[in-house]
Amino acid sequence: MHYPSTLTQIPRDLVSLSDYERYAKRHLSGAIYDYISGGGADEVTLKRNRKILDQYFIQPRVLQDVTKGTTATRLLGESFRHPILLAPVAFQKIAHPDGELATAAAASLLEAGMVVSTLASESIENIAQTLKSPKWFQLYFQQSKAFTLELIKRAEAAGYTALIVTVDAPLHGIRNRAQRAGFQLPKGIEAVNLRDRPPLPEAILDPNESIVFQGMMTEAPTWNEIEWLIKNTQLPIILKGVLHPADALRAKDMGVSGIVVSNHGGRVLDCVPTAIEMLPVIRSHAGDDFLLLMDGAIERGTDVFKAIALGADAVMVGRPQIYALAVAGSLGVAHMLRIIREELEVTMALAGTSNVSDIRQAILWQGGFQRL
Repeated sequence: MHYPSTLTQIPRDLVSLSDYERYAKRHLSGAIYDYISGGGADEVTLKRNRKILDQYFIQPRVLQDVTKGTTATRLLGESFRHPILLAPVAFQKIAHPDGELATAAAASLLEAGMVVSTLASESIENIAQTLKSPKWFQLYFQQSKAFTLELIKRAEAAGYTALIVTVDAPLHGIRNRAQRAGFQLPKGIEAVNLRDRPPLPEAILDPNESIVFQGMMTEAPTWNEIEWLIKNTQLPIILKGVLHPADALRAKDMGVSGIVVSNHGGRVLDCVPTAIEMLPVIRSHAGDDFLLLMDGAIERGTDVFKAIALGADAVMVGRPQIYALAVAGSLGVAHMLRIIREELEVTMALAGTSNVSDIRQAILWQGGFQRL
């Protein structure tokens, strides 16, 4: 694969995460850019993710002493420098030849948690050796339970401390923008951690059967697989892609450690609610003792603040890490993380909140007047 040259220093006009997307168009082929940036179908949810975030406003409290302020937090008993994690993103070598290793080096430098994808283009062991900050592993269930368990044991042995199980994408959504662009995974890039996966059995369908229902969905996990997973690992389990409070409660009752409130960046099923809309609803049902992460259109420190104020314990950043990786490799990802971390610190200071728990009590304004 031919890679456009990456920058070795950060330009003066590259000062926000949205700037990285603007620059990324110069460093990615059109098809790869459309694959990364695009959403499902008509991209209604993709656009709404940003729109709804922008409808919340922060009501700052002035004259507060925040000189002992910190973004430090704890998730599942682990210490994090800040509540911003790198979301699992597949095939990172489509953006840069060093792929996930460059991202891991940047995460280590900025003390950011990183969630490594099952579909990484580098081995989970090599990524773990590079990654010095908290490392979690994202799991896609495989058709073979034995192979799925092998992946989990590899993650455990490599030092990953939590499993994030993606449950909202048992099959690809209808991604028309990527289809129109003719996106194909470039030659030489693959899901290296699935090389030894047993071949899928050949399914012969009757003419009256559906390739979706009786075909692809026969390999999809159910709640039974989550019960099986709980019995087969000591790692805490987080379900990624939950939007319904009933699913959150069922997960909690089963012994799942937390969920990611997410619509997969608007990339799978179109016309679903946004995570920021569902956060307070799910928090009110799940209670304060259940881990809630959130992703979807997180591009500013103010976005992080809003998500935490509405019930998240931390957020995950997806597309911006790949844009930054394409533009300037590990340097770009580190710079991107520094930007959003410092934006969060500025937001907290100006809003009068000293720590992450203060943010959870902060007031967001959507218009009208509130009683004191």
